[in-house]
Amino acid sequence: MSMNDAELAAHLAETAGRILLEVRASGVFSPKALGKAGDQTANQFLVAAIREARPDDGLLSEESKCDGTRLAKSRVWIIDPVDGTREYGEARSDWAVHVALAIDGKPVIGAVALPGLDGGVILRSDQPVPLPEGASPPRMVVSRTRPAAEALEVAEALGAELIPMGSAGAKAMAIARGEADIYLHTGGQYEWDSCAPAAVAAAYGLHISRVDGSPLIYNQKDVYMPDLLICRPEWTARILGLLSARAA
Repeated sequence: MSMNDAELAAHLAETAGRILLEVRASGVFSPKALGKAGDQTANQFLVAAIREARPDDGLLSEESKCDGTRLAKSRVWIIDPVDGTREYGEARSDWAVHVALAIDGKPVIGAVALPGLDGGVILRSDQPVPLPEGASPPRMVVSRTRPAAEALEVAEALGAELIPMGSAGAKAMAIARGEADIYLHTGGQYEWDSCAPAAVAAAYGLHISRVDGSPLIYNQKDVYMPDLLICRPEWTARILGLLSARAA
């Protein structure tokens, strides 16, 4: 079956999501063991499928040791087999599967599957839909367990409602789905945490950047990404101004 890059990303994310639901439905794993089993099973499928379908491209996965060959490639697939392993293990809905293609460091193509939602949901960079109406004051998604101080300060300045949520993908897609308006993260992530969500968010017309306004750049030697901002465009200038004043 021949698929273009966007179709492949969506197909793989959706299929990995179904596999993960089957692993969870097996009932043989404790919550902690379930997270590990899900990570390993989904990663094995995604890595094998990408290497079969796009053998000349680079590949970066949270669950696979990087051999460095991707750094010489223009096209690099960046995947997170289970974004929100804890939430997946706890049978919550706020976890995701990320499949992205970065080209020359830019998050060009992405698919984020949200298999835990009723019926399963997948958001694709090649099939954006119009953004629903935003809220004022805005709604800000934050970590369930460790909301960043910067996010809390910006939320207070904007009078924003805080919405605790699990995975990075679930948070970013909540904005694309009209359930939130701002995702500001300063607690540190890795490239696989945000590449697919950033590609989808940009396609939906959302703002994506680092918290200083600079672009998100992928396929770096050091895959650690300290921060990011994904938000509805009408809040971008205000948020970046608050962050700039805080850093001054």
